[in-house]
Amino acid sequence: MRFRAKIVDLACLNHFSRVINTIAKLAKSCTLRLTVSKLYFILSDKVANGGVSMWCELCQGNFFDEFQMEGVAVEHNEIYLELVPENLSRALKTAQTAKAVKIKLTNKHCPCLRVAVELPSLSSSSRIVTHDIPVGVIPRRLWNDFREPSVPDFDVSIYLPVLKTMKSVVERMKNLSNFVVIEANLNGEMNLKIETDLVSVTTHFKDLGNPPWASEDGCQSSSQGRDLESMAEARIDIRKLQQLLAGQQVNPTKALCNIVSKRIVHFILLHEDVSLQYFIPALA
Repeated sequence: MRFRAKIVDLACLNHFSRVINTIAKLAKSCTLRLTVSKLYFILSDKVANGGVSMWCELCQGNFFDEFQMEGVAVEHNEIYLELVPENLSRALKTAQTAKAVKIKLTNKHCPCLRVAVELPSLSSSSRIVTHDIPVGVIPRRLWNDFREPSVPDFDVSIYLPVLKTMKSVVERMKNLSNFVVIEANLNGEMNLKIETDLVSVTTHFKDLGNPPWASEDGCQSSSQGRDLESMAEARIDIRKLQQLLAGQQVNPTKALCNIVSKRIVHFILLHEDVSLQYFIPALA
């Protein structure tokens, strides 16, 4: 099992750093899955227990100048590692002006991701700062726990408003309640509502647009035949929504949300070379 990669391009490095910062804000620890063409950051708190799940996918070719890996076996050419993304984020903070960053899987006293940052220096020799980030190697028999979450058959799918606007609304609401009801219809309307004994506040968004979804066999999801005006809603933990919005350091080109009434809210944030899915379970 071997892995080594190198980033030389500064724009790619900063972009990668922003993605890792976003993930560090969403997950205290997560699984890093490495394949020949992609990296995945996966958080699978069991949704049944009220936990959120995350699935973030990056094409390695858009970030790395060199990328070599050999998985556990020829027929299972993948590596699964457990890591604390905050540690990786910290290591990359020292790399903002780096000439190159090398990342390598090593095993000195325990398995580590070694991040070697080559900094520019005035003399001819370069300075190299290394960070060893401890990781856990996840055995092959547990890999099935980290499959891509299936997209539930949703009632409504809608494009999100500008995330900055949504974030400031949610931050204000968070001071009033621990829960927010997110509701939307097929007419491009979405509302964020909080209700407590003392106050009820609703923010309305209009003309957001609904994505033209079609499933594999060409027929629509369960939203087909649904009244355009009728709202699908889910009550969720407002801190989890705020965490998602606060963590966004990569401005997505598309952001949308699917609501399965009273069950789950599924967010999808798409960037040219990064896609992030985030599932927040509904509360009764």
